Amino acid sequence: MKSLRIQSALGLLFRPCAAPSVAVQGLRAQARWASKSTQPQIPLVPSPIPLVPDVETFLTVIGRGLKQHASKFPTWDALFTLTSDQLRELGVEPPRTRRYLLRWRQRFREGKFGIGGDLKFVEDGKAELKIVEVDKTPLLRLRHVVNVPPGKKVSELSPADIARVKGFTVHGVRTISGPYALPMKFGGARVAVTEGMWEDRRGHKVDGGERRRAEIRFKRRVAERKALREAQGYY
Repeated sequence: MKSLRIQSALGLLFRPCAAPSVAVQGLRAQARWASKSTQPQIPLVPSPIPLVPDVETFLTVIGRGLKQHASKFPTWDALFTLTSDQLRELGVEPPRTRRYLLRWRQRFREGKFGIGGDLKFVEDGKAELKIVEVDKTPLLRLRHVVNVPPGKKVSELSPADIARVKGFTVHGVRTISGPYALPMKFGGARVAVTEGMWEDRRGHKVDGGERRRAEIRFKRRVAERKALREAQGYY
């Protein structure tokens, strides 16, 4: 009897863990599918925006000389669907330029635009900005920069047609300041599509770059000391 009890106890100790049931696996699969289905889907080919309505304008605003490749993209869809290898075959060089274009394509898909990306009223690559005054309290008046259709006054528009824009502020009473904002004759400002207005500026090397900086500066100091000694008559 004791031997039987010992064998049963050992069997309980070394029994393999039971595999999860089919029902549990099904619930886990449903949970994974539900989590994936709730994630927002980014369109492969995004819609143009008022400031960037075509391929040439897109390549112009992101800068780095990509405007010269505009003729290589026959359509808006081609701009956003060509792979890196296909861009190389088209002659988009060097590789860092292709990587830069691919990064900006993804940003545009995600709605991460540069300055002026939220403008609603753009005509021939130009948008007009005006100032709207809002009385928040009897003693506090706020001034906002808004985008209006060309040639229109704020008083002529309904509240639904007045679009507030980011990146621009009011200085003083009537001055609009911000990137690429040029004052207009009768008040307000105008923003026009400019090459490189969305460009990510590259850093420039100082004294040969980070790896050679110490060596170059040391040689420069040696040359300066030698020149000073020569000027003092030691050589």
